[in-house]
Amino acid sequence: MSDTALRVEHVYKKFRKGEVYNSLRDLLPALTGRMFQQSELKQDDRREFWALQDLFFEVKRGEAFGIIGHNGAGKSTALKILSRIMKPTKGSMLVNGRLSALIEVSAGFHQDLTGRENIFLQGTVLGMTRPEINSKLDQIIAFSGIEEFIDTPVRRYSSGMCARLGFSVAAHVDPEVLLVDEVLSVGDWAFQRKCVERMNEIIRGGATVLLVSHNLATVADFCHRCLLLHKGRTVTTGPAQEVISTYLNRSQKERDQDQISGPVSIVNVSVRAEHGASLHFRSGQKAWVDVELAAYKSCRNLSVGLFIKNEQFQDVFYTSTAELGSGEFSLEPGDRFRCTFELNLNLVGGIYYPTILVWKSLSHTTYDRWLPAATIYVDSTHGVRGAVQCFPVVVQHEVLAAPQNKLLSQPPAAMSTETGC
Repeated sequence: MSDTALRVEHVYKKFRKGEVYNSLRDLLPALTGRMFQQSELKQDDRREFWALQDLFFEVKRGEAFGIIGHNGAGKSTALKILSRIMKPTKGSMLVNGRLSALIEVSAGFHQDLTGRENIFLQGTVLGMTRPEINSKLDQIIAFSGIEEFIDTPVRRYSSGMCARLGFSVAAHVDPEVLLVDEVLSVGDWAFQRKCVERMNEIIRGGATVLLVSHNLATVADFCHRCLLLHKGRTVTTGPAQEVISTYLNRSQKERDQDQISGPVSIVNVSVRAEHGASLHFRSGQKAWVDVELAAYKSCRNLSVGLFIKNEQFQDVFYTSTAELGSGEFSLEPGDRFRCTFELNLNLVGGIYYPTILVWKSLSHTTYDRWLPAATIYVDSTHGVRGAVQCFPVVVQHEVLAAPQNKLLSQPPAAMSTETGC
C-alpha cells in the first residue's frame, strides 16, 4: 500500500468576478463558449482570475500538514477541491482513505430539526452509517456540552452552540484523512481546549491531517510540514517553523503603510534579537526595535511611539520616547533621527504587530505611522493564555484528606441554576 495519503498535482482553479451582458454582442459569445467547451485556458478575460495556479504538494500517511498565507491566497479553495466541493479547472488530485472535512462545522444543519436529529443528518452527510452514529451518540452529545438542549430545535441555538455541535459530530467521524479549516477557534476557551485535545487524539491515532489556519502558533504545534501560498501560487514547502519564518519575513516586506503627508516620515523599522535581525522570538526573550525618521521641513516637539498589537489588532502594549524619559526632539530639513526600543517580550504565544507612530506631542498631530511596521511570532509554552506571559510554575500540589471524624455523610445540596437558550 502506498504511504501517500494526499497528492495534488498541478491544480489550477479559475473563477469569474461576475458576468454582465449589456449587449447581444456580449451574450452570444458567452452562450457559445458554454456550449462548446474550449480546450485551452484563456488568459485575456479580465473578468476571470486564478484562485490557484500550478498547486503541487504531497502528504504522507499519519502526517500533519499545514497551509498558511494571507486572506485570498487560495487556502480554502484548495481544501474545497480536496473535499470535492469544487472541481479544479485543470490538474488532478489523489486521496487515499476515508476523508472528512471540518470546513464549515455547522453548515447543513436543518433549522427545524432538533440537535439530536441533526447529529444523524450531519453524520450521514460526513459518511457515517446509522449504527456508527448510534454507537457514538452519547460521546458526541457529551463533547458538545449542550446536553440540556439536545432535543431543542436548532433554530433556537446560538451560533456558538451550533458550532460546538457541528465540531463534535465532525470530530467523531474517525477519518483516515481529515481536512481542517479554521475550526479550532469555535466556542469559548474551555471548548477550544477540548477541540485541540481531540485533534491531538486524531493525530496520535495515525490519521493524516491537513490544517488551514491563520493561527501560526496552532500550525507550529500541530504540523510537521507546511506550505505557504500567495495569490494561488506555492511560495515554499518545508518544515513548519521554516515556512512560518518565511511567511513572517514576507509580511514585513509587504506591510501596509498608511501614507500621511507631513514634515517628517518614517523611513525604516527593523526588529532584531541579540544575534541579528529576527521575527521569531521565544516568550521572555529580549528584542530591539530600530526606528529611523527623515525630516523634510522644520518640526518641533516630536515623539516616537511604539505600539504592539495582537492578531485582532488590539493594543497590548504602548510606550514612547517622550514617556521613557528621552524627551521631545526637533528636526531641520534633511535631518535624520534614529532611536532603538529595547523590550522583554513577556507575551503569550502568537502573532504580534509592532506599530510605529511619529507625532507632535503638544498638538497630538500624527505625521506618519507604519501599521504594522513588522510581524513577529512569539513561541510560548502551553497552559497559558491571554496577553501577558507571567511564566507560571506549580510549586506545590497535594491532596489533603479530611479527618475521619469530620467526613460529611451527605454532599452539600447543589445550588439550583437556570439556563436558557
